[in-house]
Amino acid sequence: MLAIAFRFPAGQYHATPWGRHVNESDVEWPPAPWRILRALIATWHRKVAPEQYQESAIEALVEDLSAVLPVYQLPRGILAHSRHYMPVREGGRDKRVLIFDAFVRIDPLDPLVVVWPDTCVEGDQLGLLRLLLRDMGFLGRAESWVEASLVDEWDGEPNCRPSELAVDTSTGEVLEPVRLAAPLDRKEYASWRAETITKQGLDGKGLKKPQRQILSTIPERLIDALRGETGTIQAAGWNCPPGARFVTYQRPSDSLTPSLRRHPAQVRQSSGITTVRVVLSGKPLPRIEDAVRIGELVRVAAIHQADRLFGAQGIPNVLSGHQLREGNRHGHAFYLPEDADGDGHIDHVLVHAENGLDAAALRALDQIDRLWTGSGSEWRVLLEQYGTIEDLQGSSYSKTAPVWVSATPYLHPWFRKKTFTIEDQIARECRERGLPAPTLEPLTSIRVKSRDRRPVHFHRFRTKRGLTQPDRQGSFWRLAFPEPIAGPLALGFGCHFGLGVFRAVDSERGQAKRV
Repeated sequence: MLAIAFRFPAGQYHATPWGRHVNESDVEWPPAPWRILRALIATWHRKVAPEQYQESAIEALVEDLSAVLPVYQLPRGILAHSRHYMPVREGGRDKRVLIFDAFVRIDPLDPLVVVWPDTCVEGDQLGLLRLLLRDMGFLGRAESWVEASLVDEWDGEPNCRPSELAVDTSTGEVLEPVRLAAPLDRKEYASWRAETITKQGLDGKGLKKPQRQILSTIPERLIDALRGETGTIQAAGWNCPPGARFVTYQRPSDSLTPSLRRHPAQVRQSSGITTVRVVLSGKPLPRIEDAVRIGELVRVAAIHQADRLFGAQGIPNVLSGHQLREGNRHGHAFYLPEDADGDGHIDHVLVHAENGLDAAALRALDQIDRLWTGSGSEWRVLLEQYGTIEDLQGSSYSKTAPVWVSATPYLHPWFRKKTFTIEDQIARECRERGLPAPTLEPLTSIRVKSRDRRPVHFHRFRTKRGLTQPDRQGSFWRLAFPEPIAGPLALGFGCHFGLGVFRAVDSERGQAKRV
């Protein structure tokens, strides 16, 4: 057995998974076997004199570690991020680009232990490995400072193993799958390389430039494949590093949710908390035209986390909207997707419940870390703010203002009649919400980024079957109240899921076209 302990003195681990953009705010946790071996090779190049340990020593060490998949003992951590603007040169001037820098925050004293079972390293290889671990400065990106060392005697229990089973059979604990890149062993690599060269026709003469590019990324030796530059590999068209394979590992479902992330659920007097705001990250972000789809996804994710934490009987009614007392039509949670920066894409979701979010609801919302669709789209979710609606900053949904304009189409909730028009229905909803009667003005379109959008451009239907939907077209409105009212304001059919949302406006120039 071979065990290595990694500690992160800065308390942060930064590493972008293969195939993901750095701005997707995803972190490769734990560090993939492929990444660890590349770090050892890089340290040998930078820190070890060739006359002290020749290349044959590092090659033998890499091949020994490639022959067995490691297991991990993960310390508790928290998924965190920072946001900052970076200048990007476009034409003759710099453009500010918002960068999401995600990382895992870890206690600097808690080690990440990586274990290679049934692997024994002796002699010169052992001396080289100790030297490489001593001189390794970072693992992942350069800001992931690391202190690495061999563990001579380790009797711990790994909590992250390669497996397709999403449940720990010994404890019944639900696990979380994560894909990690691991190297093929030396023989598998040689066989794969020969087969690839034959299939791609790379063994002939007069190869074209794309073929030469591919051939240059599959060298004869495994260690040279591990040395490959990511940019060169991607330019050759590989969706997986040559010489690597993706292995499904199972880590504890709460490995990135320590007590620090559960802080909102520790608030005893949670009745004063009405609103949670989360931020989405990923490329591309969903369009504001798909607001109702994202609103429904967040609700499903919240209920799923509540079910996981408390069981089906413990799902808070404020999240599901089920089994509510009489007269509580709109006291439960609204899931309101928002385009906060005006680029036409959903970057935040406001979860607001007028009657308050209890500790169980807060904990469930805090546990949401990603959304995904059946078509393969996926976004990271990070809790940004929580408190009363007055506490929130940066949202046009949470302001207090006299004038509100449609952000998504309003769909009237009752059937339209000659004596019960759309204007009558909006006025009735405002009256039932305790709001003063607004002056109503229909709008033909609203401005989304640089384009005029009509209701037909928005998705206007719930996924739940069997719902009565009196309005399938939708409309846009400007509501002017006689006095400022506090948001959020969402009316009509599907208002709890992102339809019929209004935003406060300070200036309406260029924002909407009137009938």
